[in-house]
Amino acid sequence: MPDQPLPTNYRKTRRDEERKLVILVILVLIVVGTGLIGLIWGAGAALLGGLCLLGGSALIGGLWLLLNLVQKFVDDD
Repeated sequence: MPDQPLPTNYRKTRRDEERKLVILVILVLIVVGTGLIGLIWGAGAALLGGLCLLGGSALIGGLWLLLNLVQKFVDDD
């Protein structure tokens, strides 16, 4: 009798996909946002804007981490 394949873990797949998307959003926000600010207003404004975008990205990442912690306590896995 051939070995049966393991069932697909859709929850793990979803968590991995969410993590990749959050990282992508943060990187695009910081890199593209700072780059556009620098192109339009110059290096000084890009530095200040990058710091503000970094703070916003930290907020997004913190909320994502908080929701993941809550999800770990709620899940019955």
